[in-house]
Amino acid sequence: MSDVLDRPLTEQEATAATRLRVIDCDIHPSIYAHSDLNEFLPKRWQEHLKTFGGHLRTPYIGTTPYPRSSPLICRRDAWPPTGGVPGSDLAFMRKQHLDPLDVEFGILQVLDLFIFSQQNLEFGAAIQRAINDWQLAFWAHRDPRLKASILAGQDDTQLAIAEIERCAKTGEYIQINVSPRANEPLGRRRYWPIYARAQELGLPLGIHVGGYGGHAPTGSGWPSYYVEEHQSNAHTMAAQLASLVIEGVPERFPKLKIVFIEGGFGWIASAMWRMDRHFERFRSEVPHLKRRPSEYVKEQFWFTTQPIDEPDEARHLRQLIEWVGVERLLFSSDYPHWDFDDPRFAFKTPLTDAERNKIFNTNARAVYNF
Repeated sequence: MSDVLDRPLTEQEATAATRLRVIDCDIHPSIYAHSDLNEFLPKRWQEHLKTFGGHLRTPYIGTTPYPRSSPLICRRDAWPPTGGVPGSDLAFMRKQHLDPLDVEFGILQVLDLFIFSQQNLEFGAAIQRAINDWQLAFWAHRDPRLKASILAGQDDTQLAIAEIERCAKTGEYIQINVSPRANEPLGRRRYWPIYARAQELGLPLGIHVGGYGGHAPTGSGWPSYYVEEHQSNAHTMAAQLASLVIEGVPERFPKLKIVFIEGGFGWIASAMWRMDRHFERFRSEVPHLKRRPSEYVKEQFWFTTQPIDEPDEARHLRQLIEWVGVERLLFSSDYPHWDFDDPRFAFKTPLTDAERNKIFNTNARAVYNF
């Protein structure tokens, strides 16, 4: 052993010792078949799923309102050779994503079956519980790099708290996930018990784009095209940031960490500037806020990088990063979706070694207590 320690490192060993490993905050696993959930799902709900399927708050039955531009919103090369849909084969995920891109930890973000958007809240809670258990059994227990999130359907607060308590006892989940397209803005007090429990448990609150709360995704109605609907995800996140901050969630829960996932970050600086400007004019309307809105954002909110805004000039992306703050950014790939960001090429502007280390690793390490 002393001989190994005393000799000079080979070039390969030196590279391995100094390489930057990636913490990917947005990996989407998929269910291979509904029968995979049977061991976690009571017989009643197995039959319900088989007979009736889901009942979403959308204008169409059994599908999303807008067709995606690639099958299942995924890369064409992400279909496993063994069958199944993209994201459903762990061995293929290792080969295509985790191993070649040197992912140290990957945070699972499950979108299957739209548990946040089920009209039948009891069915939604049953699916939510099954998927939470499935994340551990099929993914986290089979590859320790993958970390599960507690899916909590926020529109039935009592059921959500019960599920959070059940999962938190295992100590195997690293955040609590709610949907931004909820029945009401997330700053409303009806959701505060979830935030209170997240703070007590020391678990970040993850808010991943998507969901169907029964409302049109824009302020003026339903878009005509998928590209419009996709664009509206950022608008939804901006609205929820304003709701959470202005209704006083970070003031009431000062130790709560909130992570916005897959909403990009190009809009954040202007959102902070606008909130601060309005706060100066309307301070008397919101006496519960003790500080400027941007101060809460810069202390309690983080934003994953995907989809990275790509202005024509690299210096403009550089300015965006500086305005938001490099400490606020967490890398995410969105694997295996069509707008996936490869960590090797994601930023088209030079980053210092310190900045790259923060965005790709240490910021997430601190937020999630890895």
